[in-house]
Parts: sequence; structure tokens; C-alpha cells
Amino acid sequence: MKKTLTTLWRAAAFLALCNVPAKAQTYQQVWADEFNGSISSNWVFETGGGGWGNNEKQYYQRANATVNSTDLMITARRENVGGMPYTSSRMKTQGLKQFTYGKIEARMKLPLGQGLWPAFWMLGANIGQVGWPACGEIDVMEHINAENKVYGTVHWDSNGHAEYGGNIITSPENYHVYTVEWEPAYIRWFVDGVKYHEINISGGTGSTEEFQRPFFLLLNLAVAGNWPGQTVDESKLPATMFVDYVRVYQKTSTPPPTSSITIQAENYSAMSGVQLEGCSDTGGGQDVGWIDTNDWMAYNSINFPTSGTYTIEYRVASGASGGRVSADLNAGSIQLGSVAIPATGGWQNWTTVSQTVNVNAGTYNFGVFAQAGGWNLNWIRITKSGAARTAAPEAAEVTAAPSKSLDVYPNPATTQLNIQTELDLSGSQYQIVDGRGKVVASGTPRNGRLSVESLKNGLYTLVIVTKDNQKLTRRFSK
Repeated sequence: MKKTLTTLWRAAAFLALCNVPAKAQTYQQVWADEFNGSISSNWVFETGGGGWGNNEKQYYQRANATVNSTDLMITARRENVGGMPYTSSRMKTQGLKQFTYGKIEARMKLPLGQGLWPAFWMLGANIGQVGWPACGEIDVMEHINAENKVYGTVHWDSNGHAEYGGNIITSPENYHVYTVEWEPAYIRWFVDGVKYHEINISGGTGSTEEFQRPFFLLLNLAVAGNWPGQTVDESKLPATMFVDYVRVYQKTSTPPPTSSITIQAENYSAMSGVQLEGCSDTGGGQDVGWIDTNDWMAYNSINFPTSGTYTIEYRVASGASGGRVSADLNAGSIQLGSVAIPATGGWQNWTTVSQTVNVNAGTYNFGVFAQAGGWNLNWIRITKSGAARTAAPEAAEVTAAPSKSLDVYPNPATTQLNIQTELDLSGSQYQIVDGRGKVVASGTPRNGRLSVESLKNGLYTLVIVTKDNQKLTRRFSK
């Protein structure tokens, strides 16, 4: 984040750019903030103006950082505070969370406009003792003005300020995952899993010891400065940087956890169309009943500790003709397939069905969707392969089937939802149903696009009925 007018030193021995694809890495998540309705206590907020070493024009204050149900929102505004013409926020984990090496990433959507400077970056934890740039700096992502690219950079001290950076063309106004993989020998930069920059920090000409020590994390949105310039397009204000999550993974010699996680069905964080009832299954308690087609439940912050294969088991009962359940992550943006539910001969005659899925390590909002209703649900169990419990003898194990041919993007949406399907939607009708089962929008899809600008932030189900009565459903969030 910090830029100066110092002449930049480049050491050829430090450059390790090559055309070899990045090797697949297996990391275990060690920390995250999902910003699902709150900001964790692992962040502290900077306060003040004064330019922050870059002749910036904002006054940082806690009030400009807010959250909705899914995202952190850092907003820059035109207002005079502390002698500065603009306000914004800068938050850091200094003194609370610091890391040496790992995969550090955030999913973000950035504002565009002359004078705006959003960043996700890291500073050496010893900055209070040695100062900058001797502490080292790793910029995971920076963006300036209205450019269609983002930057990844490191700064260090080599007889004065030295830096080395790269950039990649992208669409910053849309959500992307910005990542660095930081190991003792290298730092690599990625956008949505595509590597675009690398530096060798294992030694050679100059000093790289800064990058072998603990660093803390920072998020901020600056206004003006030496790099973006001093002109600010105030027509773009207020401007908001959205952060879906920040996650840190590290390699470990400790074997990954093999125990299962069991989710009680009634402990949903959001739902559409279901009710609770007393349960006679082992353990008693409650189950989720009256599940009809297109009903769903969502469960926040479910952790998949390592990448790989998982078994998902559903404890179900059906007094009707059975049905079909599907699973997804992050409001339907990642589909995990579906499994058939057999008729069990009674609403309290319980059996277990299962599916096998592949999931990347991370913490997700886990969703259960009724592709065909007529069943009850007592619990869901998620187990890493190699530790899966054997299902009950009557279990019907079914290979995950593909979901219906409907996709929507962007997800989360902002003002517009685009529909993608191979089916003919001419003459079709749609409904958008909120988390309480209320229809909040309906009509005819036009040109494959729906306006969602008037919807409040939250989870929704899109239901489309074609002219030949085929029903397509997809969950999305705003």
C-alpha cells in the first residue's frame, strides 16, 4: 500500500517469473473472517488523517466500516473530518493475528473512480521496532482509479526502499478471489486461481530476510495519494469496497482432522418454506418437516478443513413417494450435486442416504435444497474421505447427479441477475422467493436478465417455469 518517490531498485537475481504452472498445494485453514453479519474481534481500526506517508486525503475512522449479512463494506465519503476532505476506514490484525508463510486470500469487489485506492495487504509485525520498509510489505491486491487491472507487490529495504510488482488485467468491479502463496523460497500472486506474478525470496543479491518473519493483515480504501494522483472524481462518492471473506491457510505436518461434523437440521441460519416438529429418531429433539419442492435451508460457516473428497450423509424420512435433496455452497454459487430419497414408509421411519463430493478447503455457507419434496430431515453429517462412517444397512448411496440446467451470475448479485440455460425461455415466467417464502418479484425474463436492484440484501430462490411447464430453480444472494 505504501508508495514513495524513492528510486526503485530491481535485482535480477530476485526475479523468478517462469511459464511453469503453479503446482497444486494442500493447505489447512488456520484463520478466517467471513463477515457474515459482524466483524470479528481480531481487527483493530486506525484513526486519523495526515496523509499516511503517501499524501492521501482521507481521514480514517471506524464508522466507515460496516457489514451486511454477507460482506464487509468499507466506504469512502465526501465529508470533512479532522481537517481532511474525505473519510474512509483502515483495519488491521496487528497485535492480534500474525502469520509466517501460508496462503492468504480475500474475495473482494472494488469501486472504480479517479482517486480511489483499495488494498488488501500485509506488514511485518516488527514495524514498531525497525520501521518501514525494513519490516517488509506484501501487497496481496491493490487497485487505483478506474483501471481494469490489479497489482501485486512486495517492498523491502535494500540500502533504501526496493519494490518488485506485477499486474493482471481483470474486472475489479466484479467479485474476484485475490491470493498470495507465501513460502520460504517464493511469493506468488493469483486472481481466481490464475498465477500472474512471482518473486524468489530464498536469497541472492540484496536482503530478503524481511519475508521470513511474521506479518499482519490490513484492509483499507484510500482516497488520492502519490500513486493514484490528487484528483478525485467526487461523482463516484460514496464508494464502497466489498469484502466477502478473508482466509489464511498454512501447511502443517499434523494430519488433517478425520472426525465428522454433524449439523442438526433445525439449526439453520435461514430457510424457505419448512417447519419444525418433534422427532422420534435416536437422540430425539426436532426435525425439519413439511419439506416441499424448492424449499431450502442454509447453515452458516461450515468448515471444510482440507481440499478433497467428502461424504455428505442425510438422515431422512418420507411417508410419501420419496424425493431428491441437493447440496450447495455460498447460496448456490458452488453446486455439489444431488441424491435420491427413498420412500421409508412413514414420516418418522428414518434412513440415511449419502453422496460423495469434492470441495476445496475453506469455510462456506452450506445449503440444502429440495429438488423434489415430500421428506423430513433430522441431521446432515459431513466427513472427510478416509474417515467416513459406514451408513446404516438400509442406506441408499447414490452418485451425485447434476443439477438442473440453470445458472445465474453474478452471485452475489447487485443490480442485475443474468440467466444462463440451454432451454428456451420464451414464454416463461419467473418468481423470486425470499427466505420467508414470500414472492418478492415476478414476471417474464427478458433477454436473459432480471433486475434485482430493489431487493434487500439476503438469500433468494429464483423459480422459472417454461412454456412447456419445466421448472428450473437456483438460489442466489444479494
